[in-house]
Amino acid sequence: MRVIFTLLLSSFLTTSLRSLLWSSTRFAVLAFSVCWALASSFGAESAKPNIVFIMADDLGYNDLTCQGATKLKTPNIDRLAKEGIRFTDAHTPAGLCCPTRYGVLTGRYPWRRKQQTWASPGAALLIEEKRMTTASLMKQAGYATGIVGKWHLGFGSAKQKVDWNAELKPGPLEIGFDYFFGDVSNRWGAYVENHRIVGLRADDPIRIEGQKVVSGKSAFTMKNEDNASTLHTKAMAFIEQHKDEPFYLHYVPNNIHTPLTPNAKFAGTSEAGKYGDFVHELDWSVGELLALLDKLKLTERTLVIFSSDNGGVYEREGFGHGHRSCAPLNGQKGDVWEGGNRVPFLVRWPGRIAPGTTSKQVICLTDMLSTFAAITGQSLPDDAGPDSFNVLPAMLGEAKSEVRPNLVVQSGSSSYFEKRREGLWAVREGKWKLVMGQGSGYSTEKTDRAPYLKFADVGMTNSDYTPDGQLKPDAPPAQLYDLDSDPGETKNLWREHPDIVAKLTKLFEKLCEDKRSR
Repeated sequence: MRVIFTLLLSSFLTTSLRSLLWSSTRFAVLAFSVCWALASSFGAESAKPNIVFIMADDLGYNDLTCQGATKLKTPNIDRLAKEGIRFTDAHTPAGLCCPTRYGVLTGRYPWRRKQQTWASPGAALLIEEKRMTTASLMKQAGYATGIVGKWHLGFGSAKQKVDWNAELKPGPLEIGFDYFFGDVSNRWGAYVENHRIVGLRADDPIRIEGQKVVSGKSAFTMKNEDNASTLHTKAMAFIEQHKDEPFYLHYVPNNIHTPLTPNAKFAGTSEAGKYGDFVHELDWSVGELLALLDKLKLTERTLVIFSSDNGGVYEREGFGHGHRSCAPLNGQKGDVWEGGNRVPFLVRWPGRIAPGTTSKQVICLTDMLSTFAAITGQSLPDDAGPDSFNVLPAMLGEAKSEVRPNLVVQSGSSSYFEKRREGLWAVREGKWKLVMGQGSGYSTEKTDRAPYLKFADVGMTNSDYTPDGQLKPDAPPAQLYDLDSDPGETKNLWREHPDIVAKLTKLFEKLCEDKRSR
């Protein structure tokens, strides 16, 4: 921009006014100084792009038109792919929402915590207050920071039971956000704005026994059919309020988590039942947000990222209409197989990211912390983002090699260091993926996981299982897959490549012992 202003000034000086301008040295110096100051100011602002991070809930790899879906249409979300880059090998750190949300904000694998990363209503804040987050990082860079939507990471301290009638702190505002509006939990019908439950009345205090709301129901005003528009309105308002300064919006809508409750105006708009209609509502929200950026002339200096917190869900509604939310991958939400953690990842940054491009680079949502640091010219402290890699070169199409040397994912929310075995872990290096046990961790379980359809119900195939979903007696104790030739993880190569199994086992143990991968 400085060059442009200099050229404009030069052109101006070639006009008939040149003699007049040069006759006044003071005027010439002043004019040049003003142009240079304007250019410098513009350059400083463009070096700090607004960041809008949108993370859908339970959106599968195949739930977008640009990803291959045919039973629904997502033109607004597809716009991000058309005008930016689409990653085909992007992952969440876990197959469930709570651990992934922890990992996104902290740049740390959730299984490194000593306890499970799960926040039922009444759970304490899962993120350590002194730990750097994407919010505190961006606030440090002078950004206005806001989070709108599903929180699901707890409130208060582990030392004291949550008092729902008082200030809910520590919470989002104590880990770096200036503003928060969202729900207490997906099990409740109450909103929280900053530190307080919205609509709480002194004559009807909230009292909880176990997980049951005994009193205070007057504050539980959330209607599932209106939830998307409520959150959407708050996200739009945050952008409007901070349009004149750099901002970071962490927008985490509840769509398309069950129950499937699209607003009536979206009913019947897809060919995938309420499942597809719910995706359409999400697409509408993204479209309106992009339109607002256009209207405010913020598009050119706003980086927009769209992804999901874990894989999609195979339930009877969408599946019954012929929609395959995680195709062509095996697994679904909760699984360590690809369908549980490989998700859409679209990035648009006009003028910096080439439109209509794709990338096969392996990335993880924990990489946002390091990447945001690179975008804002900051360096992470050694103790921050232990599992966060700078993937900006991959976004810009400048990466000459792999931006992430390895990857660890988990199926559930367990802590590996407590030796809990409710879930599975997998380690990835290059094309090879080693699953540290049998099964998927979720879809292959015998227990009832309603409303999710299990492995055998959706026609998944795997060499360790019979067609009716039974584990073969001679199945290997663990699993090895070549994701280049078999992204669907249908053939277990554990016995064929003992050297690779040994190498990846050693890598996994090292990553655990080192307490960091960055």
